[in-house]
Amino acid sequence: LDPHVIPYYEAASPYPTKRGQVEPVKRKDLAILVSVLLISCAVTCGFLNLLVFDRNAWSLLVIGFCLLLWITCIPFLIYRKTAPWLAVLLDSLGIAGYLFIISRLTHSSDWFWLLGLPITGLAALLLELSMFLGKKLSHSFLSVALYLFTDIALLCIGIELLCRNYIGLELKIVWSAVVLTVCVVFIIALATMLSIPRLREAARRRLHF
Repeated sequence: LDPHVIPYYEAASPYPTKRGQVEPVKRKDLAILVSVLLISCAVTCGFLNLLVFDRNAWSLLVIGFCLLLWITCIPFLIYRKTAPWLAVLLDSLGIAGYLFIISRLTHSSDWFWLLGLPITGLAALLLELSMFLGKKLSHSFLSVALYLFTDIALLCIGIELLCRNYIGLELKIVWSAVVLTVCVVFIIALATMLSIPRLREAARRRLHF
């Protein structure tokens, strides 16, 4: 063996000996990247629709979806302390706008005004109300669960009534009554635990929250 050749087991390791930390990606840089990708997707699909597949304006669906993603993601990437109520408002407006684009492409606006827009508005209103109650009253785990089951029950009732009104049926609850029954059971249980301190503390210890 050549004495000048260092054995492989004694050679310097190609990996760093000191532990380092990768610098985290800045939120603004990530927001720029996401914006560029969404804009590129929207523009390329628009040109593709205009120059090649020009039978209908299908690219509006892609452009609207990219806009919806941008409205949903960018505020959280740029501003860490974005108000939840503002995020819900922007998301609901984005969803309503996207549904409006679909209604224009399908040449049918009845479902948008009688179903899409009211359901979106109802869901946004319930979320806003729950966040307001959580901020003013209590935002514990049990309270949030109570608000959630209440929202689910009211949203399902609203959806069924709107659907029955849209297709011309009698305004009454049928399948949403089952959801309401299940939610009421949980609501009563959660309200009981919130009203009795010993039960509330026992639930917190056993559920680890």
